[in-house]
Amino acid sequence: MNIIDDTFAWLSDPSRWSGDGSIPQRLLEHVGVTLLVILIAGLLAIPAGIAIGHTRRGKAFVISFAGAMRAIPSLGLLTLVGIWVGIGLEAPIVTLVVLAIPSLLAGAYSGIESVDALTVDAARAVGMSEGQIIRKVELPIAAPVIVGGIRAAILQVVATATLAAYVSDYGLGRFVFSGLKGGDYSPMLGGALLVTVLAIILEIVLAFVHRTSRHLSYPAARAATKGTP
Repeated sequence: MNIIDDTFAWLSDPSRWSGDGSIPQRLLEHVGVTLLVILIAGLLAIPAGIAIGHTRRGKAFVISFAGAMRAIPSLGLLTLVGIWVGIGLEAPIVTLVVLAIPSLLAGAYSGIESVDALTVDAARAVGMSEGQIIRKVELPIAAPVIVGGIRAAILQVVATATLAAYVSDYGLGRFVFSGLKGGDYSPMLGGALLVTVLAIILEIVLAFVHRTSRHLSYPAARAATKGTP
């Protein structure tokens, strides 16, 4: 019970909520790193997944590539990249991008591939170009699956971003590693609780976005192909 009491005392200490190295600052850093990683990984993975899903080519590559990247241990990769590039945010960002790519790639590919071929053929029949088919038909229908991939990637990155503090002075993981270094368990548990609460909040928000995308996907595609045979 002493550890629990000490943890809540640490969390309720006003000095933890203002100034340099405060909880709000570490929280913003954690969220900022997560968003940056998802943006970079999304720019790399989502267009590739859409192209593969649309052309129906490269499925074996996607499965093998995603499986290989998921098999890479995050801490080991972080250590190797950290040795290569040195202390700073570069190593965590590279590691987290590698972690996020498989979910984003698989979500984009699976979503586009799942679109009914008859719907795509109907879009071609009314004179849509391949680009228009992707934008106006496939993406709206595939949106729930793509959002599901983004949702999974964000939650993975938020949880693993605590490792950023292993080689840099960033994020909520800083509390965990500083507590570990000093043998003080209250900031370790406090930091873990903060990451957990952040993940739960993001899960609630992303679940709402996921449900909303399901309600909007098919009406948008039907409107785009209105008048098809």
